[in-house]
Amino acid sequence: MKTNRREFLAKVGLGTAGMAAVPFGIQAATTGTTNHQASDDEQFLFIGDDIAIANTAFGKVRGYQLNGIYTFLGVPYGENTTGKNRFMPPQKPQKWEGIKDTIWWGNTAPQIMDNRYANVHYSFADHWNYDDVSEDCLKLNVWTPAIGDGKKRPVMVWLHGGGFTNGNAIEQDGYHGENLSRKGDLVFVSINHRLGPIGFTDFSGVGGAKYANSGNVGMLDIIAALHWVRDNIANFGGDPGNVTIMGQSGGGAKVTATMAMPASKGLVHKGVALSGSMLTANDQEYSRKLGQYVMEAAGLTPDTLDKIQELTWREYLDVAYKAMDRMRKEFPQPGFRGGFAPVADGVNIPKGEFFSNPNGHESEVPLMICTTFHEWSATRTNPQLEAADTNGAIEALKPRFGEKVGEVFKAYQTNFPDKKPAEIMALAASNRQNAVACGNAKAKQKAPVYMAWFGWEPNLYNGRMRAFHCIDICFWFDNTDRMYTHTGGGKRPRELSEKMSSALIAFMKTGNPNAGTLPNWPKFTVANGETMVLNDKSEVKNDPDRAARMALPRA
Repeated sequence: MKTNRREFLAKVGLGTAGMAAVPFGIQAATTGTTNHQASDDEQFLFIGDDIAIANTAFGKVRGYQLNGIYTFLGVPYGENTTGKNRFMPPQKPQKWEGIKDTIWWGNTAPQIMDNRYANVHYSFADHWNYDDVSEDCLKLNVWTPAIGDGKKRPVMVWLHGGGFTNGNAIEQDGYHGENLSRKGDLVFVSINHRLGPIGFTDFSGVGGAKYANSGNVGMLDIIAALHWVRDNIANFGGDPGNVTIMGQSGGGAKVTATMAMPASKGLVHKGVALSGSMLTANDQEYSRKLGQYVMEAAGLTPDTLDKIQELTWREYLDVAYKAMDRMRKEFPQPGFRGGFAPVADGVNIPKGEFFSNPNGHESEVPLMICTTFHEWSATRTNPQLEAADTNGAIEALKPRFGEKVGEVFKAYQTNFPDKKPAEIMALAASNRQNAVACGNAKAKQKAPVYMAWFGWEPNLYNGRMRAFHCIDICFWFDNTDRMYTHTGGGKRPRELSEKMSSALIAFMKTGNPNAGTLPNWPKFTVANGETMVLNDKSEVKNDPDRAARMALPRA
């Protein structure tokens, strides 16, 4: 992994000499979307014995100051989760003496890393950032304009994507918090937490009370991180009474699941779900059966189950995925459902549909939802698919829609008559069905919902990238120049980013995204489906794809 990073730094002009001083992912800091340096000749990185020291409940931490923003990386919010702590609720970290240096990202949660960089095009576009993989992964990162100055700044807590199985807090450079922290005078926090089989294997059916929470420990890690924010963020200039959780893809699902958790009451004040949301967790009958299959794949019984904590994390993942293969054959689930994901145990996560209680604690939490036009477009590296005619596009959609494919394609073609077959294919495959369902459910509660649909397309890969899954993140975070392999960089994406990041900051501060940079953004209603369509020229439309969506099979 380090060789890949070193080679990339050399290609962008930093070389390897600066690696110890400049963490990967901030190589574009001097050319970021917002540049507040007085002069290119002035020093912009400060690190030393008496620079960037902050207090936490567990001990002092020391970071660095970059472009005027204090940065702390890999701050512990929980104890090592290996051994006897595996499958158990997170424990607070041990207190330490002296000052802990927090200048590098925390460990990535256990996940299969084999061939992570095998696809050169995805590696180029997303230039994934992965470091050591370890169960000692309950770490977070903080960017803030000031330390302990008594000012109450809004707090962003970023929940990374990758389903519930992959990813980390700096997986992409677009996740970087420096620019948004500076622009909004806010505190940005991003976290790592347990994932996949280690975060979501439900042994409660075979392991008894000891393992009662095992199916949701990955979500309990998020709650633990929010407790850390509540108890410590004032030392970093933040307001524990104004916390926004935001995530994309699987991170968006984490946002809605966290909002629904009883334990999030008082810890979460606003939510933003990008390109992902969930309204129900895994049924516990399903999750317990999967847990039973994992136990059997490991050659254990309820009496010997504790030995599951003695396997290495990689040995355990191999066992768990063998059980998952069996589960998929015997109990197939549609779409992205099932697998190792949050469990509706009725204690940590409610049973039934989220947001269904009009008086639940989450009813007071405003929600912003955004998806992209072409989340799952397959044309980036496929010129032949880009040139497909109607029959070719329909054929490509068959695995998704089966016998309804012709009806679905025709409905989208009618709704979007100016689009060519490859675009119709992408729009249908990337439909907003789940996002609108989430908006409809949340709109029945007290706090407002705001809906967006991101359609901006970069001039990369001959225009075939389109408004793909993940592209909007760097726009919200004022990172379009930093994430140049998504945007191309420069003035055009920066102009939209200025408007979107301002709207996000306004939402964090007030629960309303209207900052005067975009057209007036009305609340989303079930009747009208008001949607902010984000592009070079943004506009509000009432449910712009409703007619097309009506042809989709029920989710």
